[in-house]
Amino acid sequence: MPTVTKGLWVPLEAKPGKEEDVASFLEGGRAIVEDEPETVAWFAVRLSDSQFAIFDVFPDDSGRQAHLSGRVAEALMAQADELLARPPDIQQLDVIASKLPA
Repeated sequence: MPTVTKGLWVPLEAKPGKEEDVASFLEGGRAIVEDEPETVAWFAVRLSDSQFAIFDVFPDDSGRQAHLSGRVAEALMAQADELLARPPDIQQLDVIASKLPA
């Protein structure tokens, strides 16, 4: 398992009435990131009825940038106006500690 040093935190707020559409979109994202070898871990979470987030980690910045220019990011940006109350807030972060399966 590679070491992770970079990550993304992307909070998302669904438009009223679009909550389940956002959940379905995120569920479908998992299959897309399976094809990204440098996306070490990817999580889509629900924080409340209308609040969601994506958290993912990468071995380095090149992996993170590949993900940001990949199919999930492209699909999210294409559907953002329809599904989200505001544009995604893509926050780049440094991982200071992690525990991954062997």
